[in-house]
Amino acid sequence: MALVFREDPYPGLNFEVILNGVSDDGGAVKGSFAEVSGLESEIPAIEYRNGSEDITMRKIPGLVKHVNVVFKRGVIGDLAFWNWVVEAMNGKVRRVEGSILLLDENRQEVMRWNIKRAWPTKYTGPGLNAKNNEIAMETLEVAHEGLTIDGQA
Repeated sequence: MALVFREDPYPGLNFEVILNGVSDDGGAVKGSFAEVSGLESEIPAIEYRNGSEDITMRKIPGLVKHVNVVFKRGVIGDLAFWNWVVEAMNGKVRRVEGSILLLDENRQEVMRWNIKRAWPTKYTGPGLNAKNNEIAMETLEVAHEGLTIDGQA
């Protein structure tokens, strides 16, 4: 998919999540989430100093780190993601490929982030409180081994 460029930035409220291979039959699961965070990659600096040089620290690039992606959504009774978590808790970690799609105002894809070899690392159920008026939200945290954007060079 080619990136769609425009002068005005896209709002971050229209997006879709696709994780391939999560469902019990191995198919793709599309999720409607309220929030996605953690689309980050980092190349930390390694600092060192040779003893024969002046007091300046040298910096070289270290290993690439990919931050866990966190998905939050209202509880809807869909157990596909929960079953994937249970499978991992039982020692059978199933790694999958996934995409987070940014959509424009007409719900057309304009940008896609891909994660590779993803697996569930943490599930958090909703906080329940009879005194508030909030949606019951669940959180799924996913570790992965790579972040790319479609259309990159």
